[in-house]
Amino acid sequence: MSRGSVTVRAARWSATHPWRAIGLWLLLVVVAVGMSAVIPKQATKDKDNWVGQSGVASQLIEDANLGERPSETILITNSGAVLDKASATSVIGQLRQKMTAINAVGNVGQPVWAENGKAALLPIELKGTADDAADNVGKLVAATAEVQRAHPDLSIAETGEASLDKGIWKQVGADLGHAEKLSLPITFALMLLAFGALIAAGIPVLLAFSAVGAALGFYAPLSYLFPDGGSVANVVLLIGMAVGVDYSLFYLKREREERRRGHSTIDAVEIAAATSGHSVVVSGMAVIVSMAGLYVAQDATFSSMATATIVVVAVAVLGSLTVLPALLAKLGHRVDRPRVPLLWRLNRRIGPGGISRRILAPVLRFPRIALVIAAIGVVALAVPALDMKTEPGGLNTLPQAIPEVRTMTALQENFPSRGTSYSVVVKASDGQAAAAALAKLRGDAVKTGELVAMPGEEIRASGNTAVLTMASPHPDSSQEAKDALLKLRNDLGPAALGSLPGATWAVGGEAASSSDYGQHQRDQLPYVIAFVLGLTLLMMAFTFRSLAIALVTTLLNLASVAACFGVLSLVFQHTWAEGLLNFTSPGFVVSWIPLFLFVILVGLSMDYHVFVLGRIREGVQDGLSPRDAVRKGITESAGVVTSAAAVMVSVFAVFATLGMIEMKQMGVGLAVAVLIDATLVRIVILPSIMVLLGRKAWWPNKLYAASAAEPATDRELVKV
Repeated sequence: MSRGSVTVRAARWSATHPWRAIGLWLLLVVVAVGMSAVIPKQATKDKDNWVGQSGVASQLIEDANLGERPSETILITNSGAVLDKASATSVIGQLRQKMTAINAVGNVGQPVWAENGKAALLPIELKGTADDAADNVGKLVAATAEVQRAHPDLSIAETGEASLDKGIWKQVGADLGHAEKLSLPITFALMLLAFGALIAAGIPVLLAFSAVGAALGFYAPLSYLFPDGGSVANVVLLIGMAVGVDYSLFYLKREREERRRGHSTIDAVEIAAATSGHSVVVSGMAVIVSMAGLYVAQDATFSSMATATIVVVAVAVLGSLTVLPALLAKLGHRVDRPRVPLLWRLNRRIGPGGISRRILAPVLRFPRIALVIAAIGVVALAVPALDMKTEPGGLNTLPQAIPEVRTMTALQENFPSRGTSYSVVVKASDGQAAAAALAKLRGDAVKTGELVAMPGEEIRASGNTAVLTMASPHPDSSQEAKDALLKLRNDLGPAALGSLPGATWAVGGEAASSSDYGQHQRDQLPYVIAFVLGLTLLMMAFTFRSLAIALVTTLLNLASVAACFGVLSLVFQHTWAEGLLNFTSPGFVVSWIPLFLFVILVGLSMDYHVFVLGRIREGVQDGLSPRDAVRKGITESAGVVTSAAAVMVSVFAVFATLGMIEMKQMGVGLAVAVLIDATLVRIVILPSIMVLLGRKAWWPNKLYAASAAEPATDRELVKV
């Protein structure tokens, strides 16, 4: 990079005007945080996630105004024993009195008694929309809890869509708070190990945390275009801390290295900007390009994740190129104070790349053997991915620690007809004929034994549209429930509704929506893969002016992702890791996880891949042989890569300890992939390939043309 490059000019201005740069950064963060306080963040609505046949059904129901009112259910049990009807009746009377007094309640239904005699339920219909129910359900839950306290001998609990969502997001909030409490001190401890000095360790953590706060603020107005699907805060914390620390780490390590070589602080900052600063920009662009692949998925939740991640990466890049040089210039040599004696001496004794040199020596000596062994290891980890099963998340993937989940599970066990439900909607030229056809379908469905009629549920009709609700007596994730959905869509539906003149029909409902959503993710995955790999390949080819480098990068990214998917299959489709990670295996990977992980992993692996290749290219530019350039590039970047990977692995591993199984799968997948990528792939496979390719690795870069004129050094590639 020339001294006139953008990264160098930004660093020079920040270093020579440190207080202005620091003040502008603080102003940026304050304004962003203020925006998050003033501008309410918008959340996705149910309609935003309508896909497939269930989406068609939901639209038909909405157009005919046949949607059911939001409802809640209060379940009364006696710890599995037979329920005393007199006691339960008394409790139901008290519940009815309290619920009727709540303005948000539209109607309190009649109690329903379980056939097994162990439970009773009280259905409650709420006023308004689902959003209104979400705002008011807390009043119902509080009233239910009050009755429960008065009757400790019984179990009185509430569940329903609104209360279940409230319980889930309460758990998510608790998980997020737990992750924040753990990730910050762990990250700081790792930085302390990397630098051996308090100030140097604190700067990357402080900048990363401020980038996360600023990004959440800037996302608030963007949420009006890309509403939050519920996971934005988690993803911004996850990715923001990882890349924010890494970018500062790249820059700070290089600046310290140049100061040790005798350069002044300003010169060291400029050299760091020309080298590591350039790598930060390229890495940031790679992450942004990868995350843009989520837009291809055509999913509202993924679009919000992509937008928020792009913002936090852009803010982290901006901080590392502006306020970081200002801090380094202002602190000078004091950035290495106060030193932690033991850690400082340990860092000085090991030296840069001390451990990696020992690992790298046999790799460079026997590149073919090292490549074969490492490739076998990656393939062995990736093989289980061939058997990876993906299913949408459901009740069985939610933590039983959530009270509403336990209540819903008990409700479905005692009242099978209140479990997995499907809505069959038909719009025809003759509304009466449509209702009659649905009545016939209901009779045929009950005869199969796979579906049951909902007690008290009548066919709803309005104009030329009619809706029938059926239920499966099996859990939503069971094969029986899936078979029931397929029978409705492929057999019963066409037989009863296919001959209606001008008819449009579809099968929807919550279980059908989950199934369609999972299928939508599987259908979009190939397009996302093609988009991300294609753009990153072009980006690497442009950055390094080398087709070979671009192709090698793509293959290594695929290797890391394949190994990640294999480990996910091993851990979450079997039971051997349940005790270790405190979860109950659902027997599958949640459907959105592979697509999301693929995009994130490609972006993050490019993070230090670009940095390593940049150091190798510096060696080639200095006239070193390919082998010596690889040795120099790997050893000089190993400390940074190891520290960066340790930060990522530790932050991601924290998410593997959370209660939500989706967060566990995401945390395990990211932590394992980064660990494999930073060790096996970058320290063994990458240098082996670069040594074996020799000068061909830079074709058609001018580095290849310039060095090709020195045939004598070609023989060095086969020497130790």
